Amino acid sequence: MQEIKIPELAESITEGTIAEWLVKKGDKVEKGDPVVELETDKVNVEVNAEFSGVITEIISEEGDDVTVGDTIAKLDENGEAGSSSDESESTPKEEPKQEEKQEEKQEDKQKATETESSKEVETTSDNNGEVIASPAARKRARELNIDLSSVQSRDPLGRVRTEDVEAQAQANKRSTDKKQEKKEAPKSEKTEFDKPVERVKMTRRRQTIAKNLVEVQHNTAMLTTFNEVDMTAVMELRKQRKDKFLDKNGVKLGFMSFFTKAVVGALKEFPLLNAEIQGNELVIKKFYDIGIAVSTDDGLVVPVVRDADRKDFAGIEQDINDLGTKARDNKLALKDLQGGSFTITNGGTFGSMMSTPILNAPQVGILGMHNIVKRAMVMPDDSIEVRPMMYLALSYDHRIVDGKEAVQFLVRIKQMLEDPYDLLLEG
Repeated sequence: MQEIKIPELAESITEGTIAEWLVKKGDKVEKGDPVVELETDKVNVEVNAEFSGVITEIISEEGDDVTVGDTIAKLDENGEAGSSSDESESTPKEEPKQEEKQEEKQEDKQKATETESSKEVETTSDNNGEVIASPAARKRARELNIDLSSVQSRDPLGRVRTEDVEAQAQANKRSTDKKQEKKEAPKSEKTEFDKPVERVKMTRRRQTIAKNLVEVQHNTAMLTTFNEVDMTAVMELRKQRKDKFLDKNGVKLGFMSFFTKAVVGALKEFPLLNAEIQGNELVIKKFYDIGIAVSTDDGLVVPVVRDADRKDFAGIEQDINDLGTKARDNKLALKDLQGGSFTITNGGTFGSMMSTPILNAPQVGILGMHNIVKRAMVMPDDSIEVRPMMYLALSYDHRIVDGKEAVQFLVRIKQMLEDPYDLLLEG
């Protein structure tokens, strides 16, 4: 019998929640097959079987919290598919009776030839020769309905004694009580509402998002500065190039590549927006890995476009498209989320006109995009024209970045977006 345990997932992940079992009791699995989907605070990961065999027992149910090293199921390497449930219903009913008779005979012999004290010391093997236990221990195990093979012996020679069986019974009781508490906790909670309410347990990812956002508010001096950008030139350029761009690159030309390129250009001019604090030092990054916030059903995630300064528009659009698809399908890996140096979030997708985005720690800057609205604008010659305008928001950590730098950074982005041909020329 082999145990399926929660493996080491990553340095920063030590626990998770059983999201979905991909197998059921009695199923046959091969080594390397995924058996369960685990929800962590960052991504969903699949736990694979380390042995081939049949699932004989599922210990942790969907929704249970587990930590690295926990046993969540058991697997029989010699079992046959579909036999687990049948055996559990029929075989145990007959075999224990046979075993009981044999053991009772053994106990009678022991009583006839030995004293009570020798019963605890004398040992015997079970039918398979695997478990060595005293007759009294076997009797107590039957009374408590405990499998002797699951009992941990404290005897140097591996003999199972009565006290070992009692200890296992207490451990099983604690485990059962703990699971029962988890299931009953929501029902026992008091409510101050007189009218109907629904209580839904927060997902592990949502809990982590909530915790991280509160920590950012407490541990940074966050400010937000605003500006607006005339999107006429970008929209005209997209209109001219979109068909040719799609035919050539197999991906649509969106707004995000323009903003990503503009952010990279501005970061090169204002490097403190591309830094972070470590202790009493500033770490100024010489790379440009730009996080792109993506909204999913389970919450906001921020996959990272690597080396955005080295990619052309097509490369950036392709990366954003791939990462967005993986995020919505819960296929993101930890490496997709780690190491970003600056973040862009687009609330305009959902109709947001104005917002103050919260920093994605330990980064010190995040750019917020919003919806494009046609507004009457006064032009340099005092004429009035209807222009597609977007509000931009830059949240920054005032511990590193001064207001002057933040404002200039946002103005530089505005200038590049209103003259996007420079972005194309610079590559």
